[in-house]
Amino acid sequence: MNWIELTETATLSELIAHSATKPCIIFKNSTTCYISKMALKNFERSFTNPTQIDCYIVDVKKDRLVSLDIADRFQVQHESPQLLIIAEGKVVYHTSHEGIDATATEKLLLRL
Repeated sequence: MNWIELTETATLSELIAHSATKPCIIFKNSTTCYISKMALKNFERSFTNPTQIDCYIVDVKKDRLVSLDIADRFQVQHESPQLLIIAEGKVVYHTSHEGIDATATEKLLLRL
């Protein structure tokens, strides 16, 4: 899977602007959490990216300010692991932990 590392809030602003024409995914991941590692591994194994959107990943420990900015800008609780779909500058879907499901994500993306 071709993740784009989201390490700066300026990139987050660009991502939001770009989502006006094409949705994207943000995956918030903790490299020190077993549950987060498993959620990421399971997602990567199953997600085929049928609409060829950009997929961003945030290391919530290393890039904590970006992770908190995501929670603040989109008014979602900060969690890890967490998956968000951004379209037209707003969160159209978000889930965390066991709710992260590649098939459900693909179905939603195909409807956007």
